[in-house]
Amino acid sequence: MINTAQATRVLETALLCAQQPLLLRDMRILFRDEIGSDTLKEMLTDISVQWTDRGIELVQVASGWRFQSRPEMREYLDRLHPEKPPRYTRATLETLAIIAYRQPVTRGDMEDIRGVTINSLIVKQLEDRGWIEVIGHREAPGRPALFATTRQFLDDLGLQGLSQLPALEPVGEQRGSAAMDTLTSLLEAAVAPELALTDADAQTQPAAPPPSPQNATPQAYPDFFSNPSAPSTP
Repeated sequence: MINTAQATRVLETALLCAQQPLLLRDMRILFRDEIGSDTLKEMLTDISVQWTDRGIELVQVASGWRFQSRPEMREYLDRLHPEKPPRYTRATLETLAIIAYRQPVTRGDMEDIRGVTINSLIVKQLEDRGWIEVIGHREAPGRPALFATTRQFLDDLGLQGLSQLPALEPVGEQRGSAAMDTLTSLLEAAVAPELALTDADAQTQPAAPPPSPQNATPQAYPDFFSNPSAPSTP
């Protein structure tokens, strides 16, 4: 049976060479199931400690374990690719945020929350990027599709689960703004320039008349951050 030092070396090599995060079951295959999950977790901890002072770190995301560059290295790595990715449009961010925080939701739910008709291109782009998917249909007239985020969405943001999304606190308008800013930063750091989404909001049409100027209230982000009655379940 392979000794622990050699097994750790094999595991570290596999993680460095893997193109996708590795699950524990993938790691067990490396050793023909001769090493159990508990031992593998101990080895992962040891590897993580060994890389503490380096520019790369071992992290756990939704799809497993992977090596990635540390955030403080991004400034230098970006010099190899000086082109800055286009910022996501407000329409795309709001649509993705609604799905992330209120899933599962239908397209109608999203339009009710945003107050505008959502361009189908936005939904298609998010699906093509692998960040959202249809997980079922609501038992309602027309059986509208229910959208939710994917493991790929979590992996690209470096998260293990939805509970690690930016918290919607403190209450009020500022919590929506802070969460959206954080989500925006995560998205822009995760996506390559050639994968950045284009502006598909130019063709959206208001679903309801805008408020009159004297009654209009400036608001940075949509009401769903502070509206508990917004749709969130089938």
